[in-house]
Amino acid sequence: MTYQDILDWMFKQLPMYQNQGKTAFKKDLSNTHLLSEYLQHPEQKFKSIHVAGTNGKGSTSNMLAAVLQDAGYKVGLHTSPHLKDFRERIKINGVDVNKEFVIDFILRNKAFLEQHELSFFELTVGMAFQYFAEQEVDIAIIEVGMGGRLDSTNIITPEISVITNIGFDHMQFLGNTYEAIATEKAGIIKPNIPVVIGETHKKTKPVFTNIAQKNNAKIYFADELVHKSFNSDLKGNYQKHNIKTAVQVLKILNTSSFNISEGNIKNGFENVVKYTNFKGRWQVLQANPKIICDTAHNKEGLSYVIEQLETENYEQLHIVFGVVNDKDVLSLLPLLPKDAIYYFCKPNVPRGLAAKALQSYFISNGFHGNVYNSVKEALDQAKTNAAIDDLIYVGGSTFVVAEII
Repeated sequence: MTYQDILDWMFKQLPMYQNQGKTAFKKDLSNTHLLSEYLQHPEQKFKSIHVAGTNGKGSTSNMLAAVLQDAGYKVGLHTSPHLKDFRERIKINGVDVNKEFVIDFILRNKAFLEQHELSFFELTVGMAFQYFAEQEVDIAIIEVGMGGRLDSTNIITPEISVITNIGFDHMQFLGNTYEAIATEKAGIIKPNIPVVIGETHKKTKPVFTNIAQKNNAKIYFADELVHKSFNSDLKGNYQKHNIKTAVQVLKILNTSSFNISEGNIKNGFENVVKYTNFKGRWQVLQANPKIICDTAHNKEGLSYVIEQLETENYEQLHIVFGVVNDKDVLSLLPLLPKDAIYYFCKPNVPRGLAAKALQSYFISNGFHGNVYNSVKEALDQAKTNAAIDDLIYVGGSTFVVAEII
C-alpha cells in the first residue's frame, strides 16, 4: 500500500472527529489502553509534557518545543488537527514523521486496529507514542485532542500537566458551564505531578485547586506568577497568555534534569515557526492588500482576533468566513464587525456548515455578504474586490485556514 492508500484507509474506515464529529467521540480510554498494551507501552519510554485547554494549547505546545529544541534537546511534538498533511501531527525537532513509518505502523498493526475498531485519533496517538519511543526523544510535548479526562493522550504520566485556559467549545461533550469544562480538562492532573494553569478565572480556579489538592499536585497559575515578557514570531496579541504559560512550564522543567537558559527561551519564542513549522496563527499571507488568517474558531479565540483586527489600519475589512456544523454561530455574531463585507464558504470537510445556512444566520442579524462554492473562490473574490489599503481576514475554522495556506 502507498502512503495515500494508507491515508485513505485511516480516513475512511475509522471514525474521525475532523470529518464525522460526535459519532467519532469515545466515552472511555479502554481502546487506548488496549493499543498501548499491544504496543508494549511506548508512552512509558519517554518523558513528556501534557497540554490541554480550550484555546492556545497548540501555540503553547509549539513554543515549548521550540525552546527545548533551542536548548539542544530531541523533542517530539504531537498536535491536532493537521492543516495540510496528516504527518504534521507527529514531529521530532520540527520534522514531520516520515511516510515509511506511517505505512509500516498501519501495515504491522492493521489487523489489530480493525479487530478492535480503534478510532482515527486513538490509532494516531498510538502511532505518535511508538514513534517517539523508537526515536528515543528526550521529551515529547503532547497536545490533548479534546477535553482531557477521556482524551486518548491521557494515558501518559508527564513531567508537567498544562491547562492553558477554559472557554466554551465542544460543549456537547464537555459540559455547558466553565466549571464542568474545567473539570473535564482537569482530568489530566496526575498524582504528584505539577500542573500549570495559564489563565486564572474566578469560576475555574477552585475546580483546579481542588483537583490538584486531591492529587497532591503542586499547582501554578502562570498569569499570577510570570511578570517578564518575551517577544515571539507568533504575532497574535493573544500569544502573551501562551508565552506566560510556557515560561512557567520551563521554570518548573528547569528544576528537574533539564537545563534551559533565558537565552534559549528568548531564541525559542522568537523562532517558533522556524523550529516547528507552526502555521495558521495570525499569519500574514501577503501585503497590499494585507491578508491575515487565524485558526481561532470559538467565542474566546475569536474575541482576541477581532480585538486585534480593530488595531489594524485599513479602509475596508473583508472577512472570508466558514465554520463546522456543530458551531454555535449565534454566540459568535456579537463579536464580529457588521461593517465588514463577508464571503461565506463551507470548509471542505463533511462537518462543514453549508455556506447558505451560515449566510442566513448573518443576514438575519444585520450583516452583509455573499455565498461562495469554496474557500478558494471566496478568497479569490475578496482579493478581486479589495483595494490596496483594505484588509482581508480569513477564519472561523481551522479547516478554512487549512485550505488557503
